[in-house]
Amino acid sequence: MRVYSATDVGQKRKMNQDYVFVCDGPVGNLPNLFVVADGMGGHNAGDYASSHAVQILVDEIRGDADFNPIKVIRHAIETANTEIIEQAQKDEHLRGMGTTMVVSTIVGHYAYIANVGDSRLYVIQDHIRQVTKDHSLVQEMVRMGELKPEEARNHPDKNIITRALGAERTVDIDFFDLKLEPGSTILMCSDGLSNMVEDQKLEEVILKPDTELAEKGEILIREANHNGGKDNIAIVLIEPFTNEVEKC
Repeated sequence: MRVYSATDVGQKRKMNQDYVFVCDGPVGNLPNLFVVADGMGGHNAGDYASSHAVQILVDEIRGDADFNPIKVIRHAIETANTEIIEQAQKDEHLRGMGTTMVVSTIVGHYAYIANVGDSRLYVIQDHIRQVTKDHSLVQEMVRMGELKPEEARNHPDKNIITRALGAERTVDIDFFDLKLEPGSTILMCSDGLSNMVEDQKLEEVILKPDTELAEKGEILIREANHNGGKDNIAIVLIEPFTNEVEKC
């Protein structure tokens, strides 16, 4: 397995509220773990929400005795959601904070994925495919047929999300399982990348021959910033079927 991860503040924001966690070795009973979180809230609340939610998630996974990856991830996200709500109630500076979260673990030839919010997971082999579905007002309008996909990209309400950790006592989580083929690459990212770089360009960069994974990631971040860098950028790239293992 080969992994690359990075966050970037972008061109317009003063604070980085995106947070990533990557480990290609065991985390509790999971064989590996990859997380992207995009925080929201005034002052440093968004920064705290994303980093704290991921820390809680990882700690819960490490202590979970279950071997079912979906159950393990579900329990950890639910616990993180409760913790974010409780922290916001205790500290008025954290009121209204929340975070998106996309989580994946790769078990053999299968990826198990959980998603809350509009951070995304794509799989790229011969072409790019978005696996997760955005929990956003604009994407709900697209799914209802009220808006064309090409109109959604620059819609003024694009940043309004319909699900997040910290929003409600009960968090609604989408789960996906995906069979991975040899040669496939997984891309996880915040909307600071997906809003700034078209899917076609993401595909072009990731399928670029004779290019190291880290270089592909750096190209994508540069591309997002070149196109305006209107938000923080978080990216995780995974090549599941390589022999190299990097330490966490």
